[in-house]
Amino acid sequence: MKPGWFVRGDIDGFFGLFVDNLLQLMLIAVLCVNVCGMPPELVYGRILPGAALSILFGNLFYAWQARRLAIRSGRMDVTALPYGINTVSLIAFVFLIIAPIYFETKDANLAWQAGLFACLASAVLECIGAFVGDWLRRHTPRAALLSSLAGIAITFISMGFVFQIFAMPAIALVPALFVIFVYGGRVKLPLGLPGGFIAVALGVAIGWLLRWGGYPYLQPLEEPYRFALHFPKPAFGDMLAFLVNNQGWKYFSVIFPMALFNVIGSLQNLESAEAAGDRYDTRSSLLVNGIGSIVAACLGNPFPTTIYIGHPGWKAMGARWGYSILNGVVITILCLIGGVTLVLKVVPMEAMIGILLWIGIIITAQAFQEVPRKHSIAVALGLMPALAAWALLLIETALRKAGTGLFEVAPKFGGDLYVYGIISMSQGFMISCMVLSAMMVHVVERQFFKAALWTAAAALLSFFGVIHAYALTPAGVQNRFGFGAAKDFAAAYLIAALLLVALHYYNRGSEPESSDIAA
Repeated sequence: MKPGWFVRGDIDGFFGLFVDNLLQLMLIAVLCVNVCGMPPELVYGRILPGAALSILFGNLFYAWQARRLAIRSGRMDVTALPYGINTVSLIAFVFLIIAPIYFETKDANLAWQAGLFACLASAVLECIGAFVGDWLRRHTPRAALLSSLAGIAITFISMGFVFQIFAMPAIALVPALFVIFVYGGRVKLPLGLPGGFIAVALGVAIGWLLRWGGYPYLQPLEEPYRFALHFPKPAFGDMLAFLVNNQGWKYFSVIFPMALFNVIGSLQNLESAEAAGDRYDTRSSLLVNGIGSIVAACLGNPFPTTIYIGHPGWKAMGARWGYSILNGVVITILCLIGGVTLVLKVVPMEAMIGILLWIGIIITAQAFQEVPRKHSIAVALGLMPALAAWALLLIETALRKAGTGLFEVAPKFGGDLYVYGIISMSQGFMISCMVLSAMMVHVVERQFFKAALWTAAAALLSFFGVIHAYALTPAGVQNRFGFGAAKDFAAAYLIAALLLVALHYYNRGSEPESSDIAA
């Protein structure tokens, strides 16, 4: 018999994925209006409706893909790949392309057009990457693919939200602990009620009871909601206008690495899904990933959509494919009626973020559990660039709130905080995580020549500035791509590669004949 479309676990999965997507949409609204000077009618009338249609397109495809896999394999525990706005690309496009153009020209419309061009170019490159994705996946150790996901999960997801939870314990701590208790202990609730739904309901009840009792913990948004329909409109003319004036190509040094990061991130998420038991076709998954971003750009959304981090967490919640459909439909409706902020007028964000904390914990644990025990050291090494990126974010945020910046303060840190090392390690951290981890896997397996190839790749990437290179300016840390961009790192990696080649020839007789590095 063909499986149904929804199970109880889809409600839990929907809450988690919806919160994640909602957070990205709120971030878009805040950054576009407050940083990039865009009028609210552009954000709510063009960008968010375009985002909604691209999110709906991807969610429906990945739901269909999961159900087809369930029918073909006879397994009813298949979970769809999560899908939504790419946070890394969002931040990069805002601060490296859109905002600089706005600061230079004070033309918010031109800055928006630049974002559309960047999104489209990145998406086209992702589609091209779909045809080499399987090769990359076959030749990259699982520890390398999972370690950078674990680094993002434990820092930008888990730690970021756990701070928010402990800053508002009266509302947030009980729902977060409830999620951990129910999912960590695999507790079945009475009547089969979903744990995530009960956790959110607890947070809402606690928040409003405290507010009615006179305690100022819950502060609903004061902005009044006005119902209006915002249908997406084609943005081909806006993209062409920016392309014709030849300004777009000078930002290719940002667009190309971001497209590469998106392809690698999607591969890592596919590997994460396979480690959890669901193997999806690489080419079709990556193609739809890129096509979704093309849809976004053509309808006015300058921020790519992508396969999300978090599949193991949704699977552990019992979600299948219905959660993806629910998420796409609800997000689309909210964006089309301008209701992205409406939910937050009733539901405190602190009531929902415990689910995201649990997702981060599950992903981090998976990176260590789903690789051979001796490869766990490679996962640990691969976490470090992500930790550096998170540390840099904390430092920059603290300095900005203090009314200064890293450009002015960095020389004063000295030996108390090696901030230049933090910056170097954070640049291109998703690729650095993967390269360092892959290198370590081959060293552990005494496959020194393969380790040398990965180290040589690190040298090449450093030389052209894909990793480790940066420029510290009054505007903050900026990428620096080009010939000899990080030549010190390139030279160090090259020497290390030569040492590994020497070890290869020295230890040829004692190398194991085979090793299942991808298991």
